[in-house]
Amino acid sequence: MVTRTLVVPAAELGERFSRSSGPGGQGVNTADSRVELSFDLAGSPSVPGWLRERMLGRLAHRLVGGVLTVTASEHRAQLQNRAAARERLARLLREAAAAPPPVRRATKPTKGSQERRIAAKKRRAQTKQGRRGGWD
Repeated sequence: MVTRTLVVPAAELGERFSRSSGPGGQGVNTADSRVELSFDLAGSPSVPGWLRERMLGRLAHRLVGGVLTVTASEHRAQLQNRAAARERLARLLREAAAAPPPVRRATKPTKGSQERRIAAKKRRAQTKQGRRGGWD
């Protein structure tokens, strides 16, 4: 489950396993613990069309042919890497599906803040003026 409205079925996820670099001792050469999880975002029937457009736009730099791929190899066990990859994919999809932030409406500075700014500038000018001495 990615969000309350978006659930990606496990059947739409593709998993590939390969040998991982990093910790594992002698087992690192034999166990396929690295997990590559792929999700075809562009062709997924479980993602609504309006949401798909938003997600494709936000994840464009990570997609290859409309497919989002996530890799996990930080754990020694394949099962832990599978869970880490699924969590990472869910987080990416959740962030891409999030509603855009509200548009900021520009406002004018308040009269008081404008007056305080001018007063501070005048005080600073007075300070500098006092430093200018007539060294004749």
